[in-house]
Amino acid sequence: MNMIDLIGLTKVFKGLKAVDDVNLGVRPGVIYGFLGPNGAGKTTTIKMMAGVLLPTSGKIIIDGMDISIKPSEVKRIIGFIPDRPFLYEKLSGIEFLRFLAGLYNLDHSSFLNDRLMNLLDLFDLSHWKDELIESYSHGMKQRLVMCAALLHDPKVLIVDEPMVGLDPRGARLVKDIFMDLALEGKTIFMSTHSLDVAQEVCQEVAIIQTGRIIATGTPDKLRAAAGIDGDLENVFLKLTEGKRIAHEKPLSAR
Repeated sequence: MNMIDLIGLTKVFKGLKAVDDVNLGVRPGVIYGFLGPNGAGKTTTIKMMAGVLLPTSGKIIIDGMDISIKPSEVKRIIGFIPDRPFLYEKLSGIEFLRFLAGLYNLDHSSFLNDRLMNLLDLFDLSHWKDELIESYSHGMKQRLVMCAALLHDPKVLIVDEPMVGLDPRGARLVKDIFMDLALEGKTIFMSTHSLDVAQEVCQEVAIIQTGRIIATGTPDKLRAAAGIDGDLENVFLKLTEGKRIAHEKPLSAR
């Protein structure tokens, strides 16, 4: 059984289909890359998966549960890292995590304290835990949001552009953490503009353009479909350009 199923997922804004009949299946324990040019529908899809936006039509099934029927149950098993996270910057890092732990009804036991410290250590933030978030760099704030998303030990991590603002060391740290989480059996659905990141860590990939899925599969399968024996960037460019040319008239008529 898939951990994530998107079935006919569609979102319409003022007559424009931002996401148009998306169908995807993601197996457990996979890092799934969601690629596409700006405005392709990546963030809209991810916000629907996280329960931030309601679909116009279609279904989102996570771990066998329909998010429209069991939203609270689904949200208990997902962690969401948005592209523009909101943080309470007058709190310290540890205060922010304790506040979120309360929202998840996690008690303030020694187990929770150990989990908080382990997460802060994991993301290289333990030395800054008592500093106000407003003093954090952008990369440190991004890593703190990732700590928060993992607080309740979710089965599924939904991530929008995780590497934005991270320096090379921070990006390497996050990639390693994501790969370790996948080895533990967690499923990571990740949109990214960085094709190098997708090529390095994603076992499977979907490419979306103008709201529709134009290709899915392993990086090797996409290379074969594009007729290119090279890196994922060249595959992406060929597939998206070919789709744009093939659908120029229908798109302009929509």
